[in-house]
Amino acid sequence: MTELASSRTARRIGRGLLAIVVAFPVIWVLFIASGTSFGPAVSDPKDFLITLLNGITAAALYFVVASGFTLIFGLMRVVNMAHGAFFLLGGYIALDIQRNMVGGGGGLGLSSAQVGLSQWLLPLLAAAAIVGGVGLLMQQLFLRWNQGQDLRQALITIAVSIILADQMLAHYGGIAKDISWPRTFDKFVNLHVSGVQYTFTRLVILIIGIAIGAALWLWLKRTRTGMVIRAGVDDRDMVSAMGINIQLTFAIAFLVGSALAGMGGVIGGSFASLAPGVDANWLLNSLVVVIIGGMGSLGGAAIGALLLGLTTNFAAAYLPSDYTFYSIIFTFVLLAIVLAVRPLGIFGRPA
Repeated sequence: MTELASSRTARRIGRGLLAIVVAFPVIWVLFIASGTSFGPAVSDPKDFLITLLNGITAAALYFVVASGFTLIFGLMRVVNMAHGAFFLLGGYIALDIQRNMVGGGGGLGLSSAQVGLSQWLLPLLAAAAIVGGVGLLMQQLFLRWNQGQDLRQALITIAVSIILADQMLAHYGGIAKDISWPRTFDKFVNLHVSGVQYTFTRLVILIIGIAIGAALWLWLKRTRTGMVIRAGVDDRDMVSAMGINIQLTFAIAFLVGSALAGMGGVIGGSFASLAPGVDANWLLNSLVVVIIGGMGSLGGAAIGALLLGLTTNFAAAYLPSDYTFYSIIFTFVLLAIVLAVRPLGIFGRPA
């Protein structure tokens, strides 16, 4: 009885400390925020709202990329370490297609005034399709014959990512390049809240993220292929015993997951830039999202992306000015808190 009481006391103390760790940043942002670039939210609601929107729109991009990663892992238990390379490859493919469609662009690239909607949307779809095909080819040639050998598959995908990164560096060089938004997106929108004028391109990213999330949910919940994928996550042997071609299901999942990485690369290349090293950053982002949300969970990927987007943006904006370079630490604090409470992630389940 004494040991049981001690255990309960320890859990209560742990929960209390966790509540303090979670509550303090909220109180800091809302009411204190001394020495920061912005004041507390109660006295500076405009900058607070902009930071909140930045976090949400960044989360939409994190979700687009990480949803493909978690889809592949959820069904096949393959930790695709080439996912970041597929992200960068998709961005570079779209960059080439866009510049060929518009006509050059010079050393400084294209301006938004030169780019129409079709000259952004068609490269997006083409890059997603090509990268999806590359991912499918990798799965069929290198991963299909060693299913269940997790370490070997991880090493194979690492090798593929290194080869792709080396070839992209040789072809595109080490200078950062940008994909241009279409001129119809390059504007500010009056939100009629606290006088906020917000960039429409970020709202487009949010709309795309929501649309992809809804499409994936409908596919997984309302179609036969989606039901087979969900059944395969729970019991692959039983699905195969029922006469369902599980290899075809694996191929479809890898195709869609890789295509989402390529699509994310186009959006990310429009939002920021494409350069060597970006692939590693986005692989890390995807890993963080799915670890927080739970491997193989689409809802978990959405929650993980939201938590990561809000944490990174609020940490960068609301830390005291002399300490903003410590903002990256809060990503790992977030990971530690989630894993302390839910070791398998928020929506994670045992394999």
